[in-house]
Amino acid sequence: MAANYNSVPPTSPYGSGDPYYNESSGYITPHNPPKKKTSGWIKFGIPVALIIIAAAVVGGVLGSRAARNKSSASSDAAAAASASSVKKDIGIFATGTDSLYGLPLYPSTTNSAAYSSPTFVSTTDSSLAWPQDSFQPSNPSITAVRPDRPRLIAPAYKWAALPNLIANDPYMTFWNQTIFMNATIWYNADPVPYIYDGGNGILDPARQVKQRIKAFSYCYRVTNDTKWLDRTWVELQNSAGNLTGGWGPDNSTKWNPVHFLDTAELTNAYAIAYDWLYDSWSDDQKSAIMWTMITYGLNAGAIGYSDNDPMYYGWWTTNTQGNWNCVCNDGLTLGSLAILNDDPTGVAEQLLAQTIPNALANCVQATSSDGTWSETPDYWYFGSTGHAELAAGVVSATGSDLGLLSSNPNLYLSGLFHMYVTGPGSLFHYGDNGVNRYTATANALMYYGLMYGKPEYQLFQRDQTDAPDPWNMFWYNPTVSGAFWDDLPLDHYFSNSIDQWASMRSSWADENALYVGIKAGTLQGHQTHNDLDVGDFVVDALGTRWFGELGDENYLVPGYFTSDAQDAQRWLYYRKRTEGQNTIMIDAGNQNVEAAPTVTFDTTNTTQGSTTVADISSDSTAYFVGDLTSAYFNTTSLKRGIRMINGRKQVLVQDEINAQASVMWRAHTNATVTLSNNNQTATLQIGDAQMVVELQNAPSGAAFSTMAAVRLPTDPPLPAGGSDLPNDGVTVLAISLPEGSYTLEVLMSPQWPGMSSSSYASPSSVALDSWSLTSHP
Repeated sequence: MAANYNSVPPTSPYGSGDPYYNESSGYITPHNPPKKKTSGWIKFGIPVALIIIAAAVVGGVLGSRAARNKSSASSDAAAAASASSVKKDIGIFATGTDSLYGLPLYPSTTNSAAYSSPTFVSTTDSSLAWPQDSFQPSNPSITAVRPDRPRLIAPAYKWAALPNLIANDPYMTFWNQTIFMNATIWYNADPVPYIYDGGNGILDPARQVKQRIKAFSYCYRVTNDTKWLDRTWVELQNSAGNLTGGWGPDNSTKWNPVHFLDTAELTNAYAIAYDWLYDSWSDDQKSAIMWTMITYGLNAGAIGYSDNDPMYYGWWTTNTQGNWNCVCNDGLTLGSLAILNDDPTGVAEQLLAQTIPNALANCVQATSSDGTWSETPDYWYFGSTGHAELAAGVVSATGSDLGLLSSNPNLYLSGLFHMYVTGPGSLFHYGDNGVNRYTATANALMYYGLMYGKPEYQLFQRDQTDAPDPWNMFWYNPTVSGAFWDDLPLDHYFSNSIDQWASMRSSWADENALYVGIKAGTLQGHQTHNDLDVGDFVVDALGTRWFGELGDENYLVPGYFTSDAQDAQRWLYYRKRTEGQNTIMIDAGNQNVEAAPTVTFDTTNTTQGSTTVADISSDSTAYFVGDLTSAYFNTTSLKRGIRMINGRKQVLVQDEINAQASVMWRAHTNATVTLSNNNQTATLQIGDAQMVVELQNAPSGAAFSTMAAVRLPTDPPLPAGGSDLPNDGVTVLAISLPEGSYTLEVLMSPQWPGMSSSSYASPSSVALDSWSLTSHP
C-alpha cells in the first residue's frame, strides 16, 4: 500500500487580475472550468486546457513522408536566422481566439512575406533547434531504457535546451507563461476531490489530477522551486487516499478499475511525477509513489490482461480499435516504464510485454485507411492523445517507436483528418462528442508533425487554444516556419467506406469562411459512438454555424452503449435517431444500420495560397454525391448531392428520392427562422448575420415548415428510465411530402456584406448523375 504522506497546505490565493486573458498576446488562456458557452446543437462538455470544450529518428518509413517540406534540403544558417527573425517580429500569428468556438483568428492581409510555405528550417544553432539525442541503441527493446532520467516524453537533454528555446520562440514563451498561470491557479486550489458520477466513474477527477501533475512537475523542473515539488506531493497523496477524509474506497479499487480509463489516467499522472521528479524525491517518497501506482494501477492492469479477468477490467484489450485501448495502454505503459528496474514485483516488465503488442493490434489501427478516426471526430482527441503519449514515452525511453508510429502506414493522415474536420464554426461534430476532455487535447497533431515531418500539422496546432501544454514544450519543433494553409487544398474527400465524408471551404484563415462537411459511410463499426446519419451535413458562414449537430445523449441513459444493431435501444433517443440529423427521413423512421452508400466526389483543387486572404475564382467548386439508397427502407432510390457554387459563396443541397412511404427533409439550426414566399423561402437570423434558404424548382406540395427538435409523436417509446436531453433554442427546418418521386433543390445563400442581390446565383436544375465541375456555372 501507499505510504502515509504529510500534507503541505497551499500558500496565498491567486492574486488580482484576469487569469483567463494574457494581455501580451490577446489569447484566452486555457484553465479549469467554467466551460465554454454551449451552442444549442453542440454539446461541448469541454473544460480546462481545451477550451474547444477541452525529433527522434524512428526509421525511413516515417522520414519518407516529409511531404511539402519545401525547404528541407537547405542547410543555410542565414535562412534559419531569417525565419527566426520573421517569427519574432510577427510573434503569434493569430490575433486572438473566437470566444464561442475557441478557434484562432487571423489578420486579413495579402502580405506574403511572413506566411510562406510550411517547412522545418535546417539549422545547427542551439538557440533555435533541439539538439540531437545521444541515446540511440542499436537493438532497442521495451525493457532496455535510457540510463538517465527523465526517460518519459522529455529526456534531460531537452530540459537543458528548453530555456534558450523559450527565449527565442514566441510560441514557447507564451505556452510557458500559460502553463505557469494555470499551475498557479491549481496550486492555490484544494486538491482534486473524489467525485464518482456513475457511468463515467472518476474519469473527470483522474484527468484533473493528471493535468495538475504535468503542470506542477513542469514548473518544478523549470524553476527548481520546491513549492512546486511540495504541491505535486500534496496532489499525489490526496489521490492515494492519504489526506483527511480519504479518496475513494479504502481497497485496491480506489482508482475504479471497472472503468479502466480512470485507472489509466491516474497511473499516467503518477508515472510523470515519479519519472520527471525522480532525482528530487526522497527514497521514501519514491517508494510511496511506486507502491501506490502498483497497488491501484498496474496490478489492476495485470488482472485486465489475465486469461481469467473476473472483474472484466480489461474488456478493451480485445478487438477494441478506439480511444479506450489507446488511453488504457498509454497509462499502463508509461507507469511500467517509469518504475522499470525499480519494481520489486515484476508487474512492470510483465505488462510491457502485453501492452505494446496489444496497442499495435488495436490502438494503432483505430484510424481508417484515409486517416479518419473511426469512432468520431471528438473521440480522435482521446484516442490520439493516448497514442501520442504512448509513442512519445516509448520513443524517449527506448530510442525506438517499436512500431507504434510505423506499423499503420496511414496513421500519419490522422493529422489531415483533424484539420479538415475543423471548420470556422467548430468541428463537424458527427456522432458522440465524449465526456470532459481535460487532458485530451489536439496536441497529438504537434507530435505527429514532429515525427512524420509534417510542418503544416505543427503550424495548424500551435495557434489553437489547447496548445499551451507541457507536452508541446517538447513536441514542438521551433525551426518550423511558414503558414499551414500555403498550398493546402480547400477540399478533401475521405474515401474509406466506414466514413466516406468530405470537407469543403472557401478559406483556411477567415473566420467568416463558408464551410461544408457531409458524410455517408457505414452505420456500424464505430465503437457504438455513431448516429444514424447517412447524408448528414453542417454549414458554416459569416462566423457562425447555420446547420449543425446535436451531440451526445446522456451517456447514463438505459441501453445507450449496448448495441448498434437495428433494434438497439441507442436508436430510440432523438439525438441518435435519423430524425436528429440533417438528412432525409423515410416513413418517419430510422435508417438501415446495414447501409453501404457509394459516393462520387470532385473538386477544382483550389488551394489557399501564401496569405490569409484566399483568392477564389468564380469557377472554384467541389461537390459530393452519395447514393444513399441502401440506408433506407421502403425506398427505390435516394441520392443526395451537395456542392459549393458561385465562387464558393453559396451552397446547393439536392436530393433525388423515389420512396414508397412519407418523405421528410430535416436540418437543425440555432437561427431564428422566418418563412416567406409561400413558404418557399426561409430566412435564418443569428445575431446580425443572415442566411437565405430557398426551395428551387420545387415539386408540387413542397414547402418549408418549422418544428421543435423533439421526438415525433409516432416514435417508439424510450426505454424505461430513459429520456431525451432538451434541445433548447434549436429549430428544425423541414420539408414534408407523401410517398412519391421528388427532386428537392435547396439553395443556401449567406448574406455576405457588400454583395448585391444580383451577384447571387440561381443555378439551373441538373440531375445528380450529370453533376460535374462545370455543371453549375
